[in-house]
Amino acid sequence: MKKFLPVFCLFIGLQSTSATALEPFPQWLEQFKQHAITQGISPQIVAESLNGLTPDEQVIALDQKQPESTKTFTQYLGDVVNANRIRKGREMMATYRPLLNEIGSAYGVQPRFIVALWGIETNYGGYTGNMSVINSLATLAWEGRRRDFFTEELLNALRIVQQGHITAAAMDGSWAGAMGQCQFMPSSFLNFAVDYNRNGRKNIWGELPDVFASIANYLKQSGWSDELTWGRAVQLPRNFDPKLTDGKTYLSLAEWQRLGVRKADGSALPNRSLEAALTLPGKPHEQAYIIYRNYDVLLKWNRSRYFATAVGTLSDALR
Repeated sequence: MKKFLPVFCLFIGLQSTSATALEPFPQWLEQFKQHAITQGISPQIVAESLNGLTPDEQVIALDQKQPESTKTFTQYLGDVVNANRIRKGREMMATYRPLLNEIGSAYGVQPRFIVALWGIETNYGGYTGNMSVINSLATLAWEGRRRDFFTEELLNALRIVQQGHITAAAMDGSWAGAMGQCQFMPSSFLNFAVDYNRNGRKNIWGELPDVFASIANYLKQSGWSDELTWGRAVQLPRNFDPKLTDGKTYLSLAEWQRLGVRKADGSALPNRSLEAALTLPGKPHEQAYIIYRNYDVLLKWNRSRYFATAVGTLSDALR
């Protein structure tokens, strides 16, 4: 759901932002190899990871397309938080309950949110992407859109290989470089991935202790509180000021109650001393939500309010 911003940068003397105006990919690649070595990547890792790469035209097409979603929020939520995903999520909660409880306690993150993120991102590990992360990132770094960003992510991917967590050949993911069962970009991997089972590798591709702990660590390090939930669906009174649904205006629950906000069933808001904001992920006529600070943490994971609300909704179904 993230949109790429039109940030155009310089890298190693290249100034064009159009792939058709760039120097040939082999020449760019040789320059990048030298750059990677100056950044501490060993010549052996550089050669093993980058030799023989060619730009992936599918990656370029997907990057340049970047369409706005044509789905309404209601349609998106129905598709993403469907009966099958809820059923499978409950099965996963039951199957891995001891491990999830252990990790949830260690990081201060409710297990249902770990599983909900796992479910939304990769359908509980069912689909993690089958494209070469190294090749995709090299293509995007060369192509020119957000060149600085993808150049650094490519360097980070090489650092992960150099640290021995995975080989370049096995590092598969999405066309944009998101990896593993929690779909971390290489920078997120370096910042948040955890070797929970202490076998010397942070394996977010195939080892669930590492997957769960990495998700929990990301949330905790981003400000998560296990004393809060994410939010809830609410009713708004008629002629409610739309400026108050910006997701940034935090008031006490008592204040929202006085302004006429109610639970989705029409009952009073919780009688707790908490601050909350209001958000409308979709159109004004679609569902409104009251949200807590944990919702902002979900937005750090993915800036889409569709996504954050879907994660919260699925987590509620997994209680």
